[in-house]
Amino acid sequence: MASAQPVDSTRPAPPRRRRHGRRSSLRSWRLRDQITFVLAWTVGLGLCAVAISVVVFFAVEGIQYLRPSLLVTHPSASVSQSGSGGFLDAIEGTVLLGAIGLLIAVPIGVVTAVWVIEYGRPRWLGRIVESTVEIIAGTPDIVIAIFGLALFQLGAFSFLSFSEPGGAFGRSFLTAGAMMSFLAIPPVYTATRNGLIATPRQMREASFALGKTRIATIRRVVLPAVRRDIATGSTLGLARIIGDTAIVILLLGATLRLQSDGALGFLSGTGSSLTSYIYNNSPAGDGNAPDKAYAAAAVLLLLVLVLNWGVGRIGRIGGPPIHAERRLGA
Repeated sequence: MASAQPVDSTRPAPPRRRRHGRRSSLRSWRLRDQITFVLAWTVGLGLCAVAISVVVFFAVEGIQYLRPSLLVTHPSASVSQSGSGGFLDAIEGTVLLGAIGLLIAVPIGVVTAVWVIEYGRPRWLGRIVESTVEIIAGTPDIVIAIFGLALFQLGAFSFLSFSEPGGAFGRSFLTAGAMMSFLAIPPVYTATRNGLIATPRQMREASFALGKTRIATIRRVVLPAVRRDIATGSTLGLARIIGDTAIVILLLGATLRLQSDGALGFLSGTGSSLTSYIYNNSPAGDGNAPDKAYAAAAVLLLLVLVLNWGVGRIGRIGGPPIHAERRLGA
């Protein structure tokens, strides 16, 4: 029987392994890399400074003029700021435009993304659809507004817009909201498409293995898995809608008060939004109420910040992956 070998306590300890991946000093970098690094930090800090300056400026200038009464009173024509009322109608118009735009944009964006990713046949048509969405995303809003004005002035669409015996003017919340949807479709489509691409293929295969059809798989497995992406795209689209001015001025009339027309009421009437109210009452407009323009700008900026915060919260929402068995159990 072999005896155990004694342990040699005098054996030197093995050398320590060097840690790799240590962050090198900036001084050891090449001059070109140092310049690129400094420029990147400078540009990033500069953008942060600009954003902070905008927020601080309107927080100081707007909040000092903002009064609770401005949020609940209707605007009125006056030669002085004290008699021009508040901007309740502009707030209501902004909410109405956002609702109409999203009601049109979200179904179109989601259905288009599902068709491109889940079907995409024929491929050439799928590429045309993606290119069309990119073209819409890059089209200036003033061009969309002019197209909508020319379209809804036709007699066939007169019931959708504010009209008089002389003809249709193409202006209403319905027409403006329909054109606003073009601003929201690209972010909704892009967010949904990215979510569908990131959805594991195993979820679809498990659904097919259980005997579900493709449409049932999309409805019960795929779409629930991309709800956060749809919500993110919808929030970004809403931010674009409430921040637009050109479509409001051309297709909504930018009137002080909400005006109803026809059987559709306010939907076929004219009005304003916060953006048009700010423009009309700014020093460049004719409203002669710059203090209230600053107050309305502070409210609009607050809405945009809340929406961006909501996008961040939606993107950070975590949780376990959705199991196909649970989705298919219903």
